[in-house]
Amino acid sequence: MTHNSRRGRIRLRRDQQQWALDKAIQDTGRVFHFQYPGRGKFPASVKTHAMISKQVGRAAQRLERLADEEAAAGHHETALGLYVDAAIRYSDAQHTIFVNNDEKRMLHGASLRCYDEVRARSPYTIEHVDIEWRDTVVSGNLHLAPVDGPAPCVFFIPGCDMTKETVLHPYFNFGAQRGMHVFVFDGPGQGESNLRGIPLTTDNYEDAASHALTWLLERPEIATDGVVLFAMSFGSYWGVRFAATDHRLAAAALPWASVCDKYYLMEQESPRYKQLFAYLTQAGSEEDLDRFVDEMDLLPLVGDIDCPVLLTVGEYDPRSPLDEVYDFFDRITAPAELWVHADQHHMASFAPGGGMASWNRDIYPTCFDWLRDRLTGREMVNQGQVVYLEPGGGGPNGASARRSRHWYD
Repeated sequence: MTHNSRRGRIRLRRDQQQWALDKAIQDTGRVFHFQYPGRGKFPASVKTHAMISKQVGRAAQRLERLADEEAAAGHHETALGLYVDAAIRYSDAQHTIFVNNDEKRMLHGASLRCYDEVRARSPYTIEHVDIEWRDTVVSGNLHLAPVDGPAPCVFFIPGCDMTKETVLHPYFNFGAQRGMHVFVFDGPGQGESNLRGIPLTTDNYEDAASHALTWLLERPEIATDGVVLFAMSFGSYWGVRFAATDHRLAAAALPWASVCDKYYLMEQESPRYKQLFAYLTQAGSEEDLDRFVDEMDLLPLVGDIDCPVLLTVGEYDPRSPLDEVYDFFDRITAPAELWVHADQHHMASFAPGGGMASWNRDIYPTCFDWLRDRLTGREMVNQGQVVYLEPGGGGPNGASARRSRHWYD
């Protein structure tokens, strides 16, 4: 397998589909999750994948300029919101570059710079922390709720296309609203770890997360028996590995669960995922990457989880075939429940039509409620059940919740 020296990464079989991916990006404004209606977040000026970093980066620069102007005018609340948006856009721009070049470092650094401005203006304390691990460091953002005494903490693992700067707007911190601190992690394969050149291996994410958890439990603000896990999208894969190997977690919520055979993600979903994981793993060839993917089976680990578990999934999530999700769920020996959002895909939601609704996306409050309920000892009314959520129907906590696995039951 030869390297493509122009792009600085290995060539993959799925690169032959780049023309189709470019057409999908131009038509939808997305690099994945093409099922949802309407245009995605990329501007109309984006015609190909190669254009995303510049076009989205330009949009981020304008947001940062507006934020700087509002900050200079003394409008710090407005500036905070603009800095959040700029940090996210810079993160989106850098994530499409699969080599640590000057452009990626500039864009990622700009995201950190904008989030530093967010931290400076936040109505509560946000600490950027570096934690020694092996011969390097891993980083996170610790959002400290304005509460007295030790309090529970949500250990937040974002998806593989996210960084710690892209979640938890200080004005919509669903953890702080519930008296819980939140630690958002940049583990191997994410954010600052990527820029430090830390390769993702089959088992180093959970090791880094355990070191971060040890560091958290030494903080006087954190209740030693009250750390729960929120691991979303591909982060749920890492979350399963973390929960199965570290039994200090009190509960785990795994929304948009990505727990199935990674063949679907790497070979049937958007070509971008395999291109991304070639970068994250620093694979020397496609054969090396394929061997890595073959070792990503979670089934041998799922029975080792001993804390309560919530999974949520869209009925037609292309990376998570429902029969395989059910097989995974049935192997969980701890108290568990599964919410299936009928007729939806990835990013499933209670909102009409599914999808996401800015910072009010309901995945956060509903899962944070579920985690708090486990900490307070409330009964898990759907324990051992699959709750099939019909479009336009009620939620999992309502009297009309349907405990079923298929539409035809």
